[in-house]
Amino acid sequence: MTNNWVILAVYTVTFLIGLPANLLAMCTFVRKLGDKPSPNDILLFNLTASDLIFLFFLPFKMYEAAVGMHWYLSKNLCSIASFFFFTTIYTSSLLLMAIAVDRYLGLAFPFKYRLMRKPLYASVGSVFIWLFSAGHCTIVFIIVHMPENRTEPKTVCYENFTDKQKEVLLPVRFEFFVVMYLLPLLVCIFCYVSCIYILYSRPHIAKVKKQRAIGMALCTLTIFLLCFLPYNMSHLVGFSTNNSPSWRYYTLLPSTLNTCLDPFVFYFSSSTFRESATIAFLKKWCFRQKKCDDTELKTISK
Repeated sequence: MTNNWVILAVYTVTFLIGLPANLLAMCTFVRKLGDKPSPNDILLFNLTASDLIFLFFLPFKMYEAAVGMHWYLSKNLCSIASFFFFTTIYTSSLLLMAIAVDRYLGLAFPFKYRLMRKPLYASVGSVFIWLFSAGHCTIVFIIVHMPENRTEPKTVCYENFTDKQKEVLLPVRFEFFVVMYLLPLLVCIFCYVSCIYILYSRPHIAKVKKQRAIGMALCTLTIFLLCFLPYNMSHLVGFSTNNSPSWRYYTLLPSTLNTCLDPFVFYFSSSTFRESATIAFLKKWCFRQKKCDDTELKTISK
């Protein structure tokens, strides 16, 4: 049986942490877009936009959990909320892959890629990713609005599928697992392992740059393995057993935490974000607190 209060608690914490962090990032990248943005800035702006759209639709999931995992709103609203909810999850995974590819090409082919690296290409790539992800997630509208042989009204949203709905949905979910999750994960692993190898094979590169590359790789892989893997594994299990697993809803919870971890990706990959006024203030505040704590410890030890 689904514990709706656990689900509501996770969604609420995600919303309270993720919304201000991503609004901060959005303000930073919007300012940068008006002042010679790099392709990386454009990709990060789209990643932030994806997180914010996800967070704006998260209250519908919070409402669903608050009323005992039922859906008393309209079927149209169910399909719209689910569409944006899932589209942004897969848009994030594809954008993280694009950011990894951008960093790898910049390190592996610095001179050739610098000549080809234009903001227009990043913009076109971002539009393609949005359309690709949204196009796949239109399956939500197809499934929700398929004719059903039910006499009583359905009080759940995008759950308890009929056999006819499963015939359409489960193979599509398997394709999601392969194309929208596994492929981006493998590309990210290749790109970041290659980046770290290249950086450590060049002794003249600053240590801090190497540390940021490791931090970026760890953040990205954490998001893929901690946030996206459980939900996508439910696609694989559902396809192999021809039935949605009962624990599937819990796998959505780590996916929501992606919006809280993406700001770490912004920090490691964007000097614009690291040098923003708010981040500089937080660094100064943390340093001051640490200095005060060290002073107090010295005083106590005396």
